[in-house]
Amino acid sequence: MSQEAPKSGSPTILLIGASRGLGLGMAEEFIKRGCRVVATARDHTAAADLRALAVAHRGLLEIETVDIAEPATIAAMRGRLADHVFDMIFVNAGTANMNDEIAAVIETEEYARVLVTNALGPMRVIEACADLVRPDGLIGVMSSGQGSIANNTNGRHEVYRSSKAALNQLVRSYSARHADDSRALVLLAPGWIRTRLGGPNAPFGIEESVPLLVDVLVEHQGKTGLAFVDRNGSEVPW
Repeated sequence: MSQEAPKSGSPTILLIGASRGLGLGMAEEFIKRGCRVVATARDHTAAADLRALAVAHRGLLEIETVDIAEPATIAAMRGRLADHVFDMIFVNAGTANMNDEIAAVIETEEYARVLVTNALGPMRVIEACADLVRPDGLIGVMSSGQGSIANNTNGRHEVYRSSKAALNQLVRSYSARHADDSRALVLLAPGWIRTRLGGPNAPFGIEESVPLLVDVLVEHQGKTGLAFVDRNGSEVPW
């Protein structure tokens, strides 16, 4: 068990959606790299793996709660973090519909759930918390290669694709409205990864993917403007 206190000047990360999968892996990776992390879960009592990570790295990991589909919880989290200054905010939280319906047949409520969680929720977090990020910091969101309109050649996963395309458009609008902002803005496409969301047939594992994703974010710190990039840092077509 690590009892090391955080070093003065250590980078501080706000990681939204870190109770499992890629988010949990990224929290651990940032800690390994000497960062202090504020990691969120929808329900503190259910985030057993995240709580275990916090115990193992006392002083380096703080757990917050937020449901990005509920604006009141975003506002409450923002209030609790009012005295924090972050080098990076990264919104990992997202969802998918488990059935591959075409858009015309999906239940309206289910489509709304996916769209709010994947597009509207992340933007609400960014709008609420951007002023907590240093002027030379980074704001990032987990997007997907399936959010690329140019790369859509098979037409599958319409609901998930459209939610990520909406996310990309909203972040691009945010970037246009904040053209003079010196912070880096990154949409990250991680690839198809074996998580609860990605399923068991995905070609990439969490352990091999997380360091690459963190590398990309770290490399973009200090680079003003918006980038839509994959796990290797290559540009993804819009």
